[in-house]
Amino acid sequence: MPRALWAVGLTLLLAVAGCNSGKPAFNHVDITGADFARDFELTAHDGKVRKLADFQGKVVTMFFGYTQCPDVCPATLSEMVEVMRLLGDKAERVQVLFVTVDPERDTRELLAQYVPAFDARFLGLFGDAAATAKVAREFKVFYQKVAGSRPDTYTMDHSAASYAFDAKGRVRLFIKHGQGAKPLADDLRRLIDEL
Repeated sequence: MPRALWAVGLTLLLAVAGCNSGKPAFNHVDITGADFARDFELTAHDGKVRKLADFQGKVVTMFFGYTQCPDVCPATLSEMVEVMRLLGDKAERVQVLFVTVDPERDTRELLAQYVPAFDARFLGLFGDAAATAKVAREFKVFYQKVAGSRPDTYTMDHSAASYAFDAKGRVRLFIKHGQGAKPLADDLRRLIDEL
């Protein structure tokens, strides 16, 4: 009898899996249902305190970096500019967030110059050292100060991935750096179309 129940259970599992087989996979890592990256509370470069719920109804991408970054950060923001272009009218349903891991140097004023220079719709977010550490823990983001030749010339090692959230504020994708604009635009379009 237990063997028969096992066979019935396996058949049902395969049938359910077969129902989902027609749904195309995301290009990036699907982390739907993850128990991290649930929320944040940081100040935007416009001076408003923001939480994930403030962007309800929009698909959100969130990247952690810093304005002095020589390569990964500007490349990621430039890629997001291209993603928005590829999305066309649907780009209005996407909010791009850039969270600094360098609150010591990345002031509100600096973020207000840097982030919108890529796209006026993008928001830069910051907090004090404690708030930055709290958000980094929640989002499983690594960052660390690396000393330079002078105290003011340090760099920041940091994770180079982004997250995407659906319009209900649920984390959905872990976006690997450097995969290109089109695959990400396709993934975000799919999240937008779920509305």
